[in-house]
Amino acid sequence: MGDKKYTAYVGTYTSGESKGIYRFTLNENKGIIENIRLSAELSNPTYVAINKNNTNLYSVIKIGERGGIASFKIDSNYNLEPLNCKFTDGKSPCHVVLDESNEYVFTSNYHKAELICYNVSSDGSIKNSLATILHKGSGPNKLRQDSAHIHFSTFTPDKKYLCVVDLGLDKLFVYSLKGDKLEELTEKNINFKPGSGPRHLTFHPNGNFAYIITELSSEVITLKYNSASGSFEVLQYISALPKGFTLESGGGAIHISHDGNFLYVSNRSNDNSSITVFTVDSLSGKLALSSNNMLKGQGPRDFSISPSGKFLVAANQNTNNVELYSINSSTGALTYLDVSEYIPNPVCIKFLN
Repeated sequence: MGDKKYTAYVGTYTSGESKGIYRFTLNENKGIIENIRLSAELSNPTYVAINKNNTNLYSVIKIGERGGIASFKIDSNYNLEPLNCKFTDGKSPCHVVLDESNEYVFTSNYHKAELICYNVSSDGSIKNSLATILHKGSGPNKLRQDSAHIHFSTFTPDKKYLCVVDLGLDKLFVYSLKGDKLEELTEKNINFKPGSGPRHLTFHPNGNFAYIITELSSEVITLKYNSASGSFEVLQYISALPKGFTLESGGGAIHISHDGNFLYVSNRSNDNSSITVFTVDSLSGKLALSSNNMLKGQGPRDFSISPSGKFLVAANQNTNNVELYSINSSTGALTYLDVSEYIPNPVCIKFLN
């Protein structure tokens, strides 16, 4: 039997030794990370997204005093061939996501509280922007919520709505995409605990529940999603930190197992660089804390579950490494495989679909 291998791309900050977007191969039979190489040289490609056909990759990019989005073709050898870029003045965005049909790509800009929708050409290149949304306001945390801060966007599983997470406003915004226009559905927006700082969101595979990691309070918010009405309801707040932990911590990324039985979140302070595992009640959607796993490196800004669901790779921004864990399919528990590989300033990891 041949080795079971999966290709992944890593977005990075280039303020240190990083040169751009890296890629690696996860060899599951051997339990190793191999073939690490630079795939595209560009400035601050902190977040990347791959279309469902694995033909194109999209990345955040920064050039001088301008920020924007870059598009690439993924060739047969998994190299990235540049297509084009689109820029706006000011700080670069922090997140990028595609719609299911690969017709639109969206960038979320934390610094400018700006969401931009771009049309995508048949070859994967980016056309001009179609719509721009600006959020305004502030939250109670004067240091981190002095203004609105859009951090993440994604579509609901039924593809009806675009969910936009605003860390500065402690709020989930719901938009519909009608033609080339984004329309805010104010009656569907939902407010969270003041000062919690919602950051990233993931949906349960059954489409009935959503989970949000908060950066400022290090909690997970469990939401019930009603597809018929397009409405959300808060079911639960649960801490992502070990019992009795009182030091500063920052919630990072959130991902759910492919079977929906386990939820994983990263905590990225120097005192608690860890992955917390929750068990998921598939009927109620509610979570129960299973374990908190301290990582070998520091600052797990993001992590990714392999396409097989058997492995988890954590990206430790502060210690310039990615490390490998196996996942117990019955319990969701993580086991460190003593694999840590150098990738400078890693931010996010995306496997080919």
